[in-house]
This record gives sequence, structure tokens and C-alpha cells, in this order.
Amino acid sequence: MADPVLLDQYILSHISPEDDFLRELDRETNQKMIGSRMLSGHLQGQILSMISCMIKPHFILEIGTFTGYSALCLAKGLAEGGQLHTIEIDDEMEPIAQKYFMKSGVSDRITMHIGDAQQIVPLLKHPFDLVFIDADKREYCDYYQLVFDLIPVGGFLLVDNILWSGKVVDPAAIHEDQTRGILEFNDLVQNDQRVKNVILPVRDGIMLIQKVAD
Repeated sequence: MADPVLLDQYILSHISPEDDFLRELDRETNQKMIGSRMLSGHLQGQILSMISCMIKPHFILEIGTFTGYSALCLAKGLAEGGQLHTIEIDDEMEPIAQKYFMKSGVSDRITMHIGDAQQIVPLLKHPFDLVFIDADKREYCDYYQLVFDLIPVGGFLLVDNILWSGKVVDPAAIHEDQTRGILEFNDLVQNDQRVKNVILPVRDGIMLIQKVAD
């Protein structure tokens, strides 16, 4: 059995290099932020970028900015003239995120909203070709219902942490609020005939969902 640390190192040495501003953001997040492990990081960031580049979305919605790493990765795939809206409930995240949006040179393509996504999303009127959810796991089902009608048929939804450190298959964790939120979300999507979905077992699990019917 391969050493997982060595395997991770091998993977990271065989994917496209991390942008300097993303590497700096990763370092500053780990130095200054509580819960720094929430940052997407290089491998997941590359996956988000590649998916976004394949879709070439005109509009992206992100629920859960944290320090902005995932937003910057997703923004790489925006079509010409496209915009990314990212929502963060913690206003203390705004200075570092805005700092790196400026460093990246794409700040004019990213709009950051501070507040409750359930209040902000209804104010965003245009459709979103790609939605990324990485926020309060207890509210995943609510977020799904909130954004579903904003995604056109053929559009995509990415949802992070859907394996929740393996707790989704741990009977002892089923009564934890966050675990229960993820389990309910996974079941909701699995039983929704309007979508197709697949789980990417990367880091803490990403669910890729395509809307196929209204």
C-alpha cells in the first residue's frame, strides 16, 4: 500500500504549478486564519479551474468565500465578460479575499457579498451556469433549493465536503448536525430526477451535479 503522504506529494508534483498569488494566499491563510484547512488548496483548486474552463460559464455563484482561493480558481474559466458572485457570511474574511482578488488582476470580474446567502441569493437576478457551495453543511439542502431555479438546464453545481472526513459512513456521527446536513443533502440529490451527479473523491469529496430538467 502506497504511503498517502508520498502519494500526495507525487500528485502535486505532477499537476500544473500553483500561481504565485494563490501560493501566497495559501500561506497567509495558514498563518493568520482559524480553520485554515477550509481553504481549497492547490489540487482542489486545479480541479475547480479545469471544470470551470470546460464549462466556460458566463456567470458563477459561490456560496462560502472564506479567503477567496476557490473563487480565484473558478474565475479562470469565466467566458469573456463573465462575472463571479461570491457570498461570505463572515465580514472578517473580506480584507484578505479582496487583497488577493486585486493581486490576481481579476477583481473587476468578482463581486463579493457579505451576509447571509439565503437573503442575498434572491437579489441576484441572472442565471448561473456554475454554482459552487462550500458553506454551513447544516444548510446544504436549503442552498440547493435556493439556487436550483437559477441554474439553466445543462448548468452545473459543485458541492464541497460531501464525504465529511468519512463521517457519512460512520454510524456514530449520524447525530452530529453537520454530518446529518450532508447526509440529507446527498440523499436529496440522489433522489432528484432533475439532475445527474457524481462524487469526486478528492480531499473531502466534491459532488458534481448537472441539471438536466426543470
